[in-house]
Amino acid sequence: MTIQRHDTKARMSRAVIHNGTAYLCGQVAGPEARHGDITEQTESMLARVDALLAEIGSDREHLLTATIYLKDGGDFAAMNAVWDAWVPEGHAPARTCVCAPMPADELKVEITVTALIKDA
Repeated sequence: MTIQRHDTKARMSRAVIHNGTAYLCGQVAGPEARHGDITEQTESMLARVDALLAEIGSDREHLLTATIYLKDGGDFAAMNAVWDAWVPEGHAPARTCVCAPMPADELKVEITVTALIKDA
């Protein structure tokens, strides 16, 4: 029973892979978008998900679950507009969206995903 940890630091790993399933740590907007509106932050956050999935041998067509954390429920529609354009048709994961405090004041959205590794 092998567990692979990707980019492990003292507090967490960016991804953990077990039995062909990848569990990604929470992703937020990158530095270029941290002070942007919900659209900018969601686009940046999902680009970071894409990059991390590519690093570990997966992609958005292999998503199993997604949990989205919003700082403000009023941002739900704008976040969903970006999300809906990002998720490939026919490949929507099981998804939950909740309102929650963010790890930094300027952040508006965070996501965690679980995905299959493509060739596992």
